Amino acid sequence: MICEYRGLDANKRVNGRKRQFVVDTQGRLWVADVHAANQAEGPAAIVLIGDVLWRAGERLKKVYGDQSYNGVFAKALADWDITFEKASRAESTRGFVPVAKRWVVERTIAWTNFFRRIVKDYEYTLSSSANWLYLANIQLMLQRI
Repeated sequence: MICEYRGLDANKRVNGRKRQFVVDTQGRLWVADVHAANQAEGPAAIVLIGDVLWRAGERLKKVYGDQSYNGVFAKALADWDITFEKASRAESTRGFVPVAKRWVVERTIAWTNFFRRIVKDYEYTLSSSANWLYLANIQLMLQRI
């Protein structure tokens, strides 16, 4: 089990590490990052911007995210002339309503739960944990060919 770079996020009830994904509209993984669970999502996602811009280039125009990415991350995207849109349900609705834009990322996370080494934090380093996410995505895409 992991002993470094771990934390506790009491809000989401995560002990250990959290994963952040940047996926396209089909749910294919572009960039993944793993960090301690006690770090906030918005400031921790700023390191993903450089990797996304390197892969997408000028094609990237809009990024969807939830409420936790609305502050610091949205301002960092605005520096690169990329619009950020908060994907959330309407304020007037009550109860559970699936949001189409967030469902794509949730589906990608569900796909990775089929891999034993990703379900729990077995990896000692952050880079090997992120690389196992990439390997799982490669296997998923090869199965779809």
